[in-house]
Amino acid sequence: MKEYAYYPGCSLEKMAVSYHLSAVETTGKLGIKLKELEDWSCCGATAYSGIDELLSHTLSARNLAIAEKTGLDFVAPCSACYKNMYFTAVHMRKDADLAEHINFALEEDNLHFSGNVTVRHLIEVYVNEVGLEEIKSKVTRPLEGVRVAPYYGCQIMRPRKDHEDVEQPQFFEELLAAIGAMPINYPLKMRCCGGSLIISSRTAALSMVRNLLQSAVDGQADVIATTCPMCQVNLECYQQQVNQEFGTNFSVPVLYFTQLIGLAFGITPKKLGMGKEFVALAPSLLAAGKANPAHSKP
Repeated sequence: MKEYAYYPGCSLEKMAVSYHLSAVETTGKLGIKLKELEDWSCCGATAYSGIDELLSHTLSARNLAIAEKTGLDFVAPCSACYKNMYFTAVHMRKDADLAEHINFALEEDNLHFSGNVTVRHLIEVYVNEVGLEEIKSKVTRPLEGVRVAPYYGCQIMRPRKDHEDVEQPQFFEELLAAIGAMPINYPLKMRCCGGSLIISSRTAALSMVRNLLQSAVDGQADVIATTCPMCQVNLECYQQQVNQEFGTNFSVPVLYFTQLIGLAFGITPKKLGMGKEFVALAPSLLAAGKANPAHSKP
């Protein structure tokens, strides 16, 4: 069984617990063990790096140092956590002075980060580590006819890492196709959801969410699939506020990609954390058949 140092991050403790549950269920079906890091701490989320870059890197480095002691590769489901951890590791490998300052701070916790950890987003484990053919082999209830908008979000693809195609990636679409779903052409798939902009500029944030929802509706998506807790919250939980602000009538389900994989694997919706959505799922989608969408038009 392949094992990874698993960093759930703050979101998966509460508001995104369904992401955690579905991640554990589906990786278990694939012979993967997610070993949660002991005594992990917040990564600083998206805002802290703009306040104090050194301390922000130190927060991430603490978790990386704990993972390094396990000898396992580091995996984060949250896109913001992934981005922070990935680039802290990269910068510390390239900048000896930065690494010295951070490791001096980590001495208080009897920790040291040498840079010997590979940082992956959870979706990379499915696509690159497990592989699409292995995933196909575990599908028992393919999501035939279910039209899915693959929402990458803005953080797992930018800035560019290695030789990635940051303009037209296709791995999310390929993963959805592997479980029998029909990925739609989703032009805004890497457009920002607004993140925490809702706190400082509500109208601007809701406008960004509206554009993403409209693009999904235009593509006749039955559901939006996401890889990030913040994206999921903005796209699902703020739909009613979008409707109130702009006079629209959106009712688009939003699920984590792990939940869709779980349905295709024949895992019960309850084990995947389903049942408490703000936007109800079509019964036919839960049955892993073709959904009967009632697409809302603004």
